[in-house]
Amino acid sequence: MENSQSTSSSVPWGIIVGITIVILITLWFVLSEDEVTPVIQVPVVEEVVEVPPPAPEKVEPEVIEEPIVEEVIEQPVVEPESLLPTLDESDAWLEEKLPTITWRKELLKLVIDDDMIRRFVVFTDNFSQGILAYEHSPLIKPTTSFSGREINENGEIIINWDETSSRRFSLYVDLLRSVDSETLVSWYFELKPLVDEAYQELGYPEENFTDILQDAITKVLDMEIPKDRIELIRPSVMYQFKNEEIERLDDAEKLMLRLGKENLLVIKSVLLEISEKIARENK
Repeated sequence: MENSQSTSSSVPWGIIVGITIVILITLWFVLSEDEVTPVIQVPVVEEVVEVPPPAPEKVEPEVIEEPIVEEVIEQPVVEPESLLPTLDESDAWLEEKLPTITWRKELLKLVIDDDMIRRFVVFTDNFSQGILAYEHSPLIKPTTSFSGREINENGEIIINWDETSSRRFSLYVDLLRSVDSETLVSWYFELKPLVDEAYQELGYPEENFTDILQDAITKVLDMEIPKDRIELIRPSVMYQFKNEEIERLDDAEKLMLRLGKENLLVIKSVLLEISEKIARENK
């Protein structure tokens, strides 16, 4: 019986001891897992690398390219040298040129084709002084002569100016009016060396013939046409002006009166245009 009691009493203690050991072991493991090892946190110091700010971008100044202007050096225009004939041989040159200056070519028969430049120079020089050098006229004489118109007024014979006599100059005026003034002035300056030579032959080595030509033209432009009726007298073969003031006019001015009012007005108009062109070219 004792054995059975001791056995029965030892079993619980053994169990208890075993359980106790198991519990202790379990607690040890549990406690060892729960124990937190203190962790010393070392502050992480991030190395700050100072990055220098980007250098400002170098902005090149904007270069405005100016257009390249090529300097053009104007070369002087060299006019082809005009090969002029000699003064003595100039008639052939003029005869060839004259038909190109007018559309009334049939009227060129009025021009004397002998020593034309000398005739022009001598007649112009004399005309500027009021003298008519008929023997040096560059144009042929009219085929009809001047005539007056006689009228009987209260028993007195009065000779009036016959305007129909002025018609004998109409063809000359038509020739002048048909001439291209631009070409005429151009020819004058082209022929100027020969004109000067002809003028020097008259004994004017220092004077400019262009001034003489302008004086002659001005004489025509300044000519006044009488408003009153022109009466004539005939003390001899030749007619004279009854008005003494008109009779005292020089021969060149009397010729302009004989041309007639209408013809003279046309001539003035053409010569004014020519004079302006000569003045412009002679600067």
